[in-house]
Amino acid sequence: MTALSRFLSRLWSKLFTRATPVVEPATLRDAPVLSRLHRASFYRGWSAGEFQQLLSDRSALAHRLRLGRDVVGFIISRIAADEAEILSVAIDSEYRGLGLSRDLLRTHLGYLAGYGLKTVFLEVEENNRPARALYEKAGFRTVGQRERYYKDASGEQLNALVMQRGLS
Repeated sequence: MTALSRFLSRLWSKLFTRATPVVEPATLRDAPVLSRLHRASFYRGWSAGEFQQLLSDRSALAHRLRLGRDVVGFIISRIAADEAEILSVAIDSEYRGLGLSRDLLRTHLGYLAGYGLKTVFLEVEENNRPARALYEKAGFRTVGQRERYYKDASGEQLNALVMQRGLS
């Protein structure tokens, strides 16, 4: 899908439909769009090949957020023993601030709990206030910090907070 066709599709969707957000399992076919969303959201975006590897991994769980025909967000975790780590969450910049990530996170956590997992972890850049607020409202608490874990576009190294939440 070209940039112009994506733009026209979004414009049509915004003007003439009230698409209901749908959270559903991501598939291998979603790798290119998940890569595009990730690259637009993070300094070091993951390639479609990296997403294909993750989505093929039996220890990974991924959900996409769809509005109409457009995938506008995703969340992906890796499962080990009775724990999970959320590896990444991204929402298209045009749809941020609308509460969509809350539904995406809630649904994903429900699936993780349904697998009998006890705990979920994640890292979040300490200055990312919207993401931190989302996770805190979802019951995550800070349990540690990783110095210079992230790097921004200017090359500045940024700290990450390690957050944890029980699932039982």
